[in-house]
Amino acid sequence: MSTEITAERLLSAADRAEPDEAARLLFRAFLTLSRTADSDQLLPLLTRVREAHEASGSARTALIYRTLAGTAATRAGLAEGPEHLDAAVRIFDEHAFGDDPVLVECALTAVMTLMRPHEARRFAPLLAGLDLPPADRARLLALVGVGDCWAGNLVRGQAELREAARLAAQCGTPDVQAEATSWLAKCDALRGDLDDAAVHLDQARELAAQVGSAWVARHLPECTAALAFARGDRETWAGLLELVVARDVGATAGLQYEHRWELATHHALAGRSRLAGDLLAGVDDPPASWPGGSVLPAWRAWILDPGTATTAALTAAVDLLTRPVERLLAARVAWLLGVHHGRAGRRGEAARLLEQACAGYARTGAAGMLTLVMRDLRSLGTPATGAGGPLVADPPFPVPAGESTLTEAEARVATAIANGLSNREAAQRLFVSVKTIEFHLGNIFRKLGVRNRTELAARRTRTR
Repeated sequence: MSTEITAERLLSAADRAEPDEAARLLFRAFLTLSRTADSDQLLPLLTRVREAHEASGSARTALIYRTLAGTAATRAGLAEGPEHLDAAVRIFDEHAFGDDPVLVECALTAVMTLMRPHEARRFAPLLAGLDLPPADRARLLALVGVGDCWAGNLVRGQAELREAARLAAQCGTPDVQAEATSWLAKCDALRGDLDDAAVHLDQARELAAQVGSAWVARHLPECTAALAFARGDRETWAGLLELVVARDVGATAGLQYEHRWELATHHALAGRSRLAGDLLAGVDDPPASWPGGSVLPAWRAWILDPGTATTAALTAAVDLLTRPVERLLAARVAWLLGVHHGRAGRRGEAARLLEQACAGYARTGAAGMLTLVMRDLRSLGTPATGAGGPLVADPPFPVPAGESTLTEAEARVATAIANGLSNREAAQRLFVSVKTIEFHLGNIFRKLGVRNRTELAARRTRTR
């Protein structure tokens, strides 16, 4: 059944219900529509919940109203969102509503929208004790799972998201399955499970299309960017990040600043300082209480002028990233600084910061990121190539004298084909068309002086 039809039935039932029950039905309608409807389509629900709250005056209805009001305001970028959500959490705690599945979901939604994902963990024991239909359990477990991932426990979060996706598939709720699977794809990428991430991305796209999920479709480019980054594909990652920044993806998770700062860093380290400056111009720093808020001003200054003073200030600011929600960011900024020092020949400081990044990624279970940082750590003292990404060791396909080296895109295609992938498989893996693979192969064969795929694979074998 479509989410719209399910929501219409819930809304019709709410018309005939007493205020307390009407509020519960309206919240369930909100949950049904939240993955498929645009934000402005949810506003009529808020009006109706407010009316039910005013008619009832009960704490239960107040909790539902505050949750919906805060969530709607946050999605719309309004300042009153946190006030409503804080009130919802206080009501939940004061009245010990942990035995009511609807109110548990309200409070869990509130803490996640408040960008306090580490608090999602306290709801896990409540879920275990509730008698929930599989569809409700899948939805709640997905929220707890993404909370764990976001708070820097990727191992536990990945397991919970897998279970949530399995339950959602089992009970036939593709909207919940699409959401859990899309989050799982990003977690897989950070964990280094790149093949699983690619499979889950495809599944999430297909599931989102089945139900017309505006919510999942909006943040899928962010998940795809994470996979491109984990593969070391800086070109694709930067292109996707342009899309993510243009659409302000990540606003409800506080990541829109991090995305913008990352893209500005990419441009600055590639020598495109004007582009970097344009990205940051007119964008105020968030409050220090924001996830990453304590490091963003220093990061901005370093992007615009990566000198001795700004580098020292950014290095000091990394130590201020102490909250669970900031664990991945702390490792990332330490990594950037380590690469920066390595480029300048300051091997001791580079080693310290890269080791700090390794420890941060190991702590969170981000094995995919750890692999990339370890490559940089091993590469200290060798010439760096690329712009702002991992230091790159000797190329795997050295070209004959007189020929230009392979571009980043050509090197990725050469590696994929040498690994035995077909043109179509390589195109799917690298998010390009088959014609693009064929075009690059022509240049690769010419530059390397090889005639076919077998000779290409042999060339890499001989140079290892």
